Amino acid sequence: MKRWGVFCIVTILMLIGGWAMAAEKIGVIVVDVQGDFTKFKNGSLAVEGTDEAYIKAVEEATRRLKSAGYPIYATQDWHPKNHASFFTNHPGKKAFDVIKLHGKDQVLWPPHCVQNTPGAEILLDQKLLKAVVKKGMDPQYDSYSGFQDDGGKKTDMDKILKKDGIKKVVVYGIATDYCVRATALDAVTAGYKVIMIKNLSRGVAPDTSQKAIDEMKSRGIVILEDLDLEKIKTN
Repeated sequence: MKRWGVFCIVTILMLIGGWAMAAEKIGVIVVDVQGDFTKFKNGSLAVEGTDEAYIKAVEEATRRLKSAGYPIYATQDWHPKNHASFFTNHPGKKAFDVIKLHGKDQVLWPPHCVQNTPGAEILLDQKLLKAVVKKGMDPQYDSYSGFQDDGGKKTDMDKILKKDGIKKVVVYGIATDYCVRATALDAVTAGYKVIMIKNLSRGVAPDTSQKAIDEMKSRGIVILEDLDLEKIKTN
């Protein structure tokens, strides 16, 4: 009987350990939920639908995911004042003009998420986050993706995820048609399974957001309308 009891205990512990390992293989990337991108904080580049209710919904969902055992990683735009994507650094240009930069089209944005300013702060409880990956620090290149900038320079995201044994990532945040899209697509390129949660994301424009969602689907990314823990496990 004692041996049987020990066997049962060991089996239960192995099962629990297996579930824990399975949970650890899924990570969550919360993209650029920062003051300057939100209406809630009257940000300089505020995206529609990013009011206080949206921020609360994102934090609640992120807490649920963390409670389910999934590590949370956040991306953070972290620009120097002289960043090439700011229209103020191009005399005679205005916000949202498009120029050629390094042979590519570059939208000129209002200054946003400048290093060590309130607008760059992540609007989530920092205790939820296992790691914050800063991006957009090179003044010459924009950086929509959490994995690399437009010049191809890698962030620490892939290294961190691989170190933690992550195989699948859940992605949501701001903005659907820019940084969420780029992060999700680069995650696929890096070999991860990807789930994007639509209603926890906000886009700059409806048409470009839909185009981004269609593109993500075409690359095998699973689009969930809302947070669904069971679907995250099975997709």
